Amino acid sequence: MSCLNDLLISKVRVKVLELFYKNPDEMYYVREITRLVKEEINAVRRELERMLDCGLLKSEQRGNRLYYYLNKRYLYHQELQRIVAKSTGLGKKIRRNRRKLGTLSYVMFSGTFTNRQQAKPDELDILVVGDVVLPELEELIRAEQKELGREINYAVLSADEFEFRKTRRDPFVMEVLYGVRVMIIGDENEFCHRDLPIN
Repeated sequence: MSCLNDLLISKVRVKVLELFYKNPDEMYYVREITRLVKEEINAVRRELERMLDCGLLKSEQRGNRLYYYLNKRYLYHQELQRIVAKSTGLGKKIRRNRRKLGTLSYVMFSGTFTNRQQAKPDELDILVVGDVVLPELEELIRAEQKELGREINYAVLSADEFEFRKTRRDPFVMEVLYGVRVMIIGDENEFCHRDLPIN
């Protein structure tokens, strides 16, 4: 299966990236990062310096500690965010269990969900399109909800219903199509493309 390790040579770098992108609003100091990623402090320091040098991270002195945090203006911030969403946590579990979950056409995470922000009550976190084995999906969602400590707002549509609602410009589907998202499964262009009815 494809993952961050395929693209990045250092496993320490992968672990540090995953930590920051799974907690995009957090700040960490070196010993805290070392403890969380379970790697040697010198290797962690080396990776943090590289990430600072290329602009991926920023740092801030607070008292006698230097804290590191994501630079959300980094050139490849969104691309890395998408990679992490697909290769860790719920994204990884969905991709790994794809066959058990049925025939999935698309799985989309909202930008809010990917950024670990609390969605509004009527805001969608995840959309799954296809012939879905609901008990299998619900099990994965429940486990993720427990880890996040909050409810995940998700919807499941058949491929036919999704396409029909796109052609009818259904408000629910339009909101999804015009929103910020990360495609976990499926092609984004196909997901967004709307077959216009012939007059």
